[in-house]
Amino acid sequence: MTFEQLATEYVVWEPGTDKAPFQKRARLLQSLWRENQGYAIGTKDNSTELLGSMLAMPWAEETLANYLTPSIQQVVREEVLDPILSKGKLYDKPRLFGNLLSSQPLCFNLFGEIARDLSLASKAFRELTNGYLYEVTDFRFEHSPGRRNPKYLNDRTSFDVFVNGTSQSGETVFLGIEVKYHEHLKDEEAMHKERYEEVARGMNCFKSEAYQVLRKRPLEQIWRDHLLAGSMLLNGDFDTGIFVFLYPKDNTYCSDAVDSYISCLSDTSTFQAWTMEDVFDVLSKLAPENWSDEFFDRYLAFSKIDKLLESFE
Repeated sequence: MTFEQLATEYVVWEPGTDKAPFQKRARLLQSLWRENQGYAIGTKDNSTELLGSMLAMPWAEETLANYLTPSIQQVVREEVLDPILSKGKLYDKPRLFGNLLSSQPLCFNLFGEIARDLSLASKAFRELTNGYLYEVTDFRFEHSPGRRNPKYLNDRTSFDVFVNGTSQSGETVFLGIEVKYHEHLKDEEAMHKERYEEVARGMNCFKSEAYQVLRKRPLEQIWRDHLLAGSMLLNGDFDTGIFVFLYPKDNTYCSDAVDSYISCLSDTSTFQAWTMEDVFDVLSKLAPENWSDEFFDRYLAFSKIDKLLESFE
């Protein structure tokens, strides 16, 4: 059996959408997970066409089946379903509930088990940052310091995950994290604002000849997130902080974009790129074992695909 035949069997052969091998494998992995859970197949957005990487709605919203553990589901209820805590946040519903590939649910599935245990979060980020963020005092999802606020970027840019606290010496520290999984980074660029270049000049970390490249995909979103972090530093909100771009190591769209982005920097002190595998390795030592098994099986167990293909040879 070929990969195309296997993907067709699991209703995830999407050659018009998935161009790279990682995208194709990630979509199939999600359908395998859904089948193994016994969850009903859903449909493409705004259609009746079945797609194996989707859960059936409205069942998925009612059960929060897109989320791996009861603890994570509770975080989602508080962050997404609570009208007060979710006010002003840009959660993509119903994609958040039914789309297995979406990076927004992945954020909760990756960090939800430590989001309400700040002692555990401190241990995790202490290791992830080599002691830079020593003690976590606040943990948020889909966070912006001020949407459409001219003090920052005067737009709707936000971080998927925002963690702040202190260094060992007592400085205030933050990490603004953007999380990707299946994405190709080729979405349409946001309308350019003069404010972006004002912040960029203030940050003094970009090569002058790189601005035209930074304004365009695939770097534009990475740049805006980095600028948002820079605006917080320029405004004195924190003593120090870093923007982190987090992605699976085999997503070449992301790894290539990171290489290109770093080549645009004259100073990398406010930017880091982390792989999902490295973050998982740290969290798996701290978070509950049932979570680590579930997360790996759901998002990173690509060997299951290879074993299936080998079984048909």
